[in-house]
Amino acid sequence: MTAEELDAAKIARFRTRVIDDLAASAAAVLIRLGDRLGLYRAMADGKAVTSAQLAVRTGLAERYLREWMHAQAAGGWLTYDPATDTFTLPAEHAVVIADRDASTDMLGAFDWIPGLWADADALEQAFRTGAGIGWHQHDERLYAGTERFFGAGYRINLIASWLPALDGVLERLTAGARIADVGCGYGAATILLARAFPDSQLVGYDYHEASVATARTRAAEAGLTNLRFDVGTAEDFDGTFDLICLFDCLHDMGDPLAALTHIRGALADGATLMLVEPASHDRAQDNHRSPLGRLFYAISTMICVPGSLAQAGGQGTGNQLGPARLTSLMESAGFGRVRLAVVSPVNLVFEARR
Repeated sequence: MTAEELDAAKIARFRTRVIDDLAASAAAVLIRLGDRLGLYRAMADGKAVTSAQLAVRTGLAERYLREWMHAQAAGGWLTYDPATDTFTLPAEHAVVIADRDASTDMLGAFDWIPGLWADADALEQAFRTGAGIGWHQHDERLYAGTERFFGAGYRINLIASWLPALDGVLERLTAGARIADVGCGYGAATILLARAFPDSQLVGYDYHEASVATARTRAAEAGLTNLRFDVGTAEDFDGTFDLICLFDCLHDMGDPLAALTHIRGALADGATLMLVEPASHDRAQDNHRSPLGRLFYAISTMICVPGSLAQAGGQGTGNQLGPARLTSLMESAGFGRVRLAVVSPVNLVFEARR
């Protein structure tokens, strides 16, 4: 069919959507630059500034700043006053983008972007062959971006809301317990737990040796002595624990059921599995209706499915499993009690007992 025979209004709407996506894709580069150059932090006081004033604050080139500020205003990240030719970073925006260490920081995900583009040729080949791409094969910027993005959510939620939602777990950890963080990455959550519960002993496991090395360095820098990091997978780690945590990683595993079965066997009597997974609905069409679902499906295509396919089992599960499927997996692994304890905008948190 020719364009003349189609619905002109639908074409126009979709072209606008394509332009929006092109704009967002290009803006991602400028957003990451704004973070790396400290531009959002330089505007975090909420005062209106001209591009010349921001140049003085930052020591950067005014002409580049002027165009960058207009691009940010066009995207709604800054506000613009044409009468004074000034730009403002609203306080409500600043808490999300102007402090790398804040619990509300969202910019870690933009560190994924260059890493994902760096892996694009490998992903194209994987589409052609069906082969996997192991976590260890990705651009290193992906690791730092993942820690920063998910670490912010852990800082907000882990101690304050997730653990209190699990029956009796907070009291057990306070008294002193054995905790395993399986698939720990750089150890962001493990270190939070070690600080919060100094009488507990923790072990972080990850198959990626470079991540384990970084986690060990982070723990040493924090001066923590009640934790260690070992190379290991969810199917072969040793020990018996009072709490085992899986933070946003079960879906990345080659055989999630085998992993859960091993984890169940590593739980002491009365112990708990805390499973944290990306937010998702049971029906795929419901995940299509939100920007978060779109983001997670994209990440699943580029990282999660390839990572699973690269491992033994190679099930390519994907990160949009939904509560019903996750519950079924845990029950199939032999867990007698499975409960969805917390639903947050980004995560689902389950409690499972033997």
